[in-house]
Amino acid sequence: MFWYQQPPGNGLKLIVSSSTWSHNSYEDGYSEAKFEVTRQNTDYSLMTIKNVTPQDEATYFCAASDR
Repeated sequence: MFWYQQPPGNGLKLIVSSSTWSHNSYEDGYSEAKFEVTRQNTDYSLMTIKNVTPQDEATYFCAASDR
């Protein structure tokens, strides 16, 4: 599962990738302290944005892959 952020007027930025068999892998500039991802099974993932500020304004997407 992949979580992306798209700020207004900008392209997609990968925040984190997660899998059921390994720890979440955060991209530079993003952390679990701000973007907490839980993954209960292969079909469900939840991202919680903590301490939201105006700089967090964006559209957020998740994408799944079976590979």
